[in-house]
Amino acid sequence: MAEDDLCVARVPIFHGLSRQEQLRVAGAARSVSFQKGEVVSDPGDPASSLLVMHSGQLKVSRTSADGQEQILRTVTAGDVVGERAFLTGRPPLDTVVALDDSQMCVFHPARFSALLRDYPDISQRMLRTLSDRLASVERLLSAITSDDVGVRVAAYLLDLVTATTSRTGRATVLLPMAKHEVAAYLGTTPETLSRRLAALSASGVIALQGRRGVSVLDLGALEDAARR
Repeated sequence: MAEDDLCVARVPIFHGLSRQEQLRVAGAARSVSFQKGEVVSDPGDPASSLLVMHSGQLKVSRTSADGQEQILRTVTAGDVVGERAFLTGRPPLDTVVALDDSQMCVFHPARFSALLRDYPDISQRMLRTLSDRLASVERLLSAITSDDVGVRVAAYLLDLVTATTSRTGRATVLLPMAKHEVAAYLGTTPETLSRRLAALSASGVIALQGRRGVSVLDLGALEDAARR
């Protein structure tokens, strides 16, 4: 991996480090690649490594008691996977699968713990990231329990808009999964999902681009739609 394309440079928990410090952090990791459809980790795996995404996309899911897959989130470049297992030392509970060909940096627990001792600010940023993710999950859970599918769709799109682009009022996002998977995640059908997206588009809140592209044209209206 080229020095000018460090995966750690894309991750918020490492943003406070200098370039030389980021190089040191990257040197403590090993680069691993997975092909589309390949399982990255399974529940019960003994490893508690921390994964930092460089490129590609992962799906994190959990199997319910009745054998149904529950999609928890998708992971893209700059995201981190495995914090819970890393912080607790317990085996992972989730299944992580590559949705696209993906490359990531893998940190062994002992080596990353040594980095935390040298750079304690990383721990604070990691906790802040987990807190932001929890707030995101709470918002989505609140929407998903709504009987109004439109609220669920709006909340889901709102969650895809990153903090750096959301304040502009306009942002373009890409649905991280096929529409039938997004529909399953939101507890609806692909047909209903398509109708709700079309309604948001007709009202000027979003614009649909191709099969998976969505441009948010009116962030305030999308926020209102997610709170109804």
